[in-house]
Amino acid sequence: MAAPKKGRRPAGGQSRPGRALALILIAMVALTGGMFWSGHTTPRLGIDLAGGTSITLKAKAEPGQESAVNETNMNTAVDIIERRVNGLGVSEAEVQTQGRENIIVNIPRGTNEKQAREQVGTTAQLYFRPVLGVTAGAPQPAPTATTSGSPSATPKPSASTSGASVGEKSATPTATATTQGRALTEALKAPSPTPTATSSASSSAKPKATGTPTADPTADAASAALQKKFTDLNCLDPKQRSAAGQGVKPSEPAVACGEDAPGVWSKYLLGPAEVEGRDVDDAKGQFDQQRGMWIVTMDFTGEGSKKFQSITGKLSQQADPQNRFAIVLDGEVVSAPSVRQTLSASAEISGNFNQQSAQDLGNILSYGALPLSFETQSVDTVTAALGGDQLEAGLIAGAIGLGLVIIYLVAYYRGLSLIAILSLGVSALLTYVLMALLGPAIGFALNLPAVCGAIVAIGITADSFIVYFERIRDELREGRTLRPAVERAWPRARRTILVSDFVSFLAAAVLFIVTVGKVKGFAFTLGLTTLLDVVVVFLFTKPVMTLLARTKFFGNGHAWSGLDPKRLGAKPPLRRSRRANASAAGPVDPKEA
Repeated sequence: MAAPKKGRRPAGGQSRPGRALALILIAMVALTGGMFWSGHTTPRLGIDLAGGTSITLKAKAEPGQESAVNETNMNTAVDIIERRVNGLGVSEAEVQTQGRENIIVNIPRGTNEKQAREQVGTTAQLYFRPVLGVTAGAPQPAPTATTSGSPSATPKPSASTSGASVGEKSATPTATATTQGRALTEALKAPSPTPTATSSASSSAKPKATGTPTADPTADAASAALQKKFTDLNCLDPKQRSAAGQGVKPSEPAVACGEDAPGVWSKYLLGPAEVEGRDVDDAKGQFDQQRGMWIVTMDFTGEGSKKFQSITGKLSQQADPQNRFAIVLDGEVVSAPSVRQTLSASAEISGNFNQQSAQDLGNILSYGALPLSFETQSVDTVTAALGGDQLEAGLIAGAIGLGLVIIYLVAYYRGLSLIAILSLGVSALLTYVLMALLGPAIGFALNLPAVCGAIVAIGITADSFIVYFERIRDELREGRTLRPAVERAWPRARRTILVSDFVSFLAAAVLFIVTVGKVKGFAFTLGLTTLLDVVVVFLFTKPVMTLLARTKFFGNGHAWSGLDPKRLGAKPPLRRSRRANASAAGPVDPKEA
């Protein structure tokens, strides 16, 4: 018979359990230190435990479009609002319809609660409109506005200064009345009149046509009415600013205001929208290191790129200000950059942004415009009194359950219960620390269902210990001593534990994907604790069991160790049985051998 090879490990053996224990100890110290370093030493709580804000929004349709308030548009609005709010890191926000025209938004108390309140009802109607005329709001050039994209052969354009050096109250507009009249008539798709040159400085001057009159008197009248609206618009009046773009369809020309600098407004005469917000594929606020300013970058969809390429191709052939397009958000001009070449792939919005306003705008544009307009009906503060009572009751129930589990382990497994209790403690510590860290990291908020998931996880974790302990006891019943029994029991127990935890994790993952609202908290906690169960069993329970098997108390099968061979009904040791059988058979004749 060949001699056994030196250094060969037994099946399922672990020659150096200290390495695994050192690894999990380092992980625990690192995670705990990170928790204290971040300053978030307690998990974030959901609205049912911490309170928060409840907002009621009422949908309203534009005149003549009352049918727009329907189930489809309401569900779309719910989806967009939920993604907007959670995009700010306010996790566990609840957004749901109430009745036919109301939406209830519950926002848990947190650092971004104020931002979320400001964004829930923002319509974010975004349009790219060509500029037909502009009157600057201060005797200084408008702020630099740039666009970026994918020109076919020319390099990226440099920053260009656009605007006019004429005050809001000045009588001389940036574009003369004749130029505005011609551009507006073309925008209304009517034959252009033949204007005469005018030296009038008044922005209310009207073009004087000579020769053949316009072919469409209706378009001419609409042009005059819009020019009068543009002339009468006072952008210094907040009411006029907000009312300027109300009720204007994307296919119609419009007037709007834009803020060049704090307190400095310009007014714009704009053509029909060429590109809409739905054509934006992605948007985000970011800091431009070269210019030292915050901007919002946008990437267009395939169809949006074609539209953007078409409008920039036309505008690049025009003179200022007709070579500019206005980025209009909710009726207000955010930026009006000049176009020097045809662009298609992307664009950027630059203006008076700070970090918060740039990121908020990027968040709104990324998740789309609401299909309806909403007005805030009520904003109520939700207290956590009811949730606190329920949490207290849940924690009491969990403590009772944990106490019963410990009593059962002590009564049945005796000394082995020490390993189980220590493992449960390690699992609880890791769970708490990870929940505290995941709050600021991914917006995880602990709610009542999540607490229930943590309580259910106690049973899952205890089940893993029981599987391993029973495998060890089975090996002892077969007549093996403790140290080989610990190593031989591990491979079979390991397979059973992995299969059981995989099923639990799969159920948690499916539940997390297919459910909405608070149930996601239960599924997330259940999945997290299931993964931690595998980590604790492999890196703590098994190594500790290996070390304790080398002690006299457990190795000699003390009555209170839980591994007493007599109490387990163990067979005689395998080696002793073999020797006894060999003696009973008598000496072996060498010839027969």
